[in-house]
Amino acid sequence: MMKMELVYAILILAYLHSFVLPDEQGDALYALRISLNASSDQLSDWNTYQVNPCTWSKVACDPSNKVTSVSLTSMGLSGFLSPKIGVLKTLLTLSLQGNAITGRIPKEFGDLTSLTTLDLENNRLTGEIPSSLGNLKKLQFLYLNQNNLTGTIPESLSNLTNLISIQLSSNSLTGQIPERLFQVSKYNFSGNNLNCSLNFTHICVSDNGGALRRPKTGIIVGIVGGLLGFLVFGGVLLFLWKGRHKGYRREVFVDVAGEVDRRIPFGQLRRFSWRELQLATDNFSEKNVLGQGGFGKVYKGVLSDNTKVAVKRLTDYDSPGGDAAFQREVEMISVAVHRNLLRLIGFCTTPTERLLVYPFMQNLSVAYRLRELKPGEPILDWPTRKRVALGTARGLEYLHEHCNPKIIHRDVKAANILLDEDFEAVVGDFGLAKLVDVRKTNVTTQVRGTMGHIAPEYLSTGKSSGRTDVFGYGIMLLELVTGQRAIDFSRLEEEDDVLLLDHVKKLEREKRLDAIVDRNLNRNYNIQEVEMMIQVALLCTQSSPEDRPAMSEVVRMLEGEGLAERWEEWQHVEVNRRQETERLQRRFDWGEDSIHNQDAIELSGGR
Repeated sequence: MMKMELVYAILILAYLHSFVLPDEQGDALYALRISLNASSDQLSDWNTYQVNPCTWSKVACDPSNKVTSVSLTSMGLSGFLSPKIGVLKTLLTLSLQGNAITGRIPKEFGDLTSLTTLDLENNRLTGEIPSSLGNLKKLQFLYLNQNNLTGTIPESLSNLTNLISIQLSSNSLTGQIPERLFQVSKYNFSGNNLNCSLNFTHICVSDNGGALRRPKTGIIVGIVGGLLGFLVFGGVLLFLWKGRHKGYRREVFVDVAGEVDRRIPFGQLRRFSWRELQLATDNFSEKNVLGQGGFGKVYKGVLSDNTKVAVKRLTDYDSPGGDAAFQREVEMISVAVHRNLLRLIGFCTTPTERLLVYPFMQNLSVAYRLRELKPGEPILDWPTRKRVALGTARGLEYLHEHCNPKIIHRDVKAANILLDEDFEAVVGDFGLAKLVDVRKTNVTTQVRGTMGHIAPEYLSTGKSSGRTDVFGYGIMLLELVTGQRAIDFSRLEEEDDVLLLDHVKKLEREKRLDAIVDRNLNRNYNIQEVEMMIQVALLCTQSSPEDRPAMSEVVRMLEGEGLAERWEEWQHVEVNRRQETERLQRRFDWGEDSIHNQDAIELSGGR
């Protein structure tokens, strides 16, 4: 009997023990939900009544009910990170990218010893990077970029020998970069105030497009004459020292014997030979044309290593300054590194040609996905359109507010918003206006853009600003919602509104939101979210540039912060404007009637 009781006791204990881990995990995740200020309709199934978190949304577990993944990306979450998350010893992936999380990174994150991916990118985190992250020996991907982190990069991160990618750009980090981190396959430390070890000045620009700010002490880089080293296999590496060079560090290229135009790139940009791009595009065959705009044609190409690229062949290029001026502009654009900006791979110059080489975007452009789909291809669903809106806003915010010098796009439209393999928005063609126009004598008179997308002040004066891009962005939002072009003459058959902006304004006044939305969505959308996006679009397209929000404010409004107040203000202004217009129209009509009556009196007078 005692033996049977012992067996039962062991079975009961084992049964109870099976619930201990989920309870502990559930408590930690519930604490995270509370600390992140999740609203009642967010993570509603994360509650203390459902004990096992493996049944919760955004959570993945292994067969033994151990939490392995938590993904809460781009949900508009705020608040702070709960230190209780540190109990999730089996967690492999923690992704909180694209929210508005504040506060510090808890040191308890260093207890997540199974973690392979930590993605806290694009939040509002402050404080120092905890040295405890150096305990995450299995970590492969560390994304802390686009936050407000301060202090130095902990030396303990050198212990992360399995790192594949470390992204720390666009923070306020200072001090020295641990040398071990330069051995990581992909790294980005740009947009900080970091120093680069003298031993690693030649690789202070990452192989995936990142760049460092210049250290305050300056780094001596250049050529004073003479060859320092020659490697027969793998090319020639030339580093000579010159006086201080202010501004952005220029790339060094070394000719390879036997190939005059072929060059080895050191740093983030590659210089292509004309022949290489000619072969890649099948001699710039028309069958490889991906698109055409004011700056030239874009060709699909395949390099000799089977890498797919997009080659933009610039037209309307007046170049009295020659190669050097073009390369300076290219370098300026290349330092704009952001997940929502198209990365420049390299360029090619000849006496008569200027070409830019970019990664090939598998899902082409937003315009293609909205209006040019082939039979059987899926449409952009509503959640994807929301992601495109926010991603594009973040890319433009970076160009306007975080680049040095600031970059104005001047042709924001659905055709210039590209989509990567995950349908994430990638802003293309930024900086091309600068490349083409920088050498022209009357830059302000050279209006660049597409009719229907051009802000009124830019069209009338030729002067552009960040608010010019905001206007174009607002039109792009309307394209996303409606699926229609900015100008559509077919609407003349039904109404007078050829411009999409006027068409949407009219339907919004009439509260006919459903008539605005792209019919291809088949009503699979959230009408409140549609209303929010239209409101943001109309705020962005106000006639006065001073009244339009900055892109940073647009990002906040899309994340649910400050839109209601701004919209209420706009409605008051819009009502007053319409009333004034109607009043002037009545005066005009009355004046016309008076003239007609006077004519009638005169004609009925004595003959």
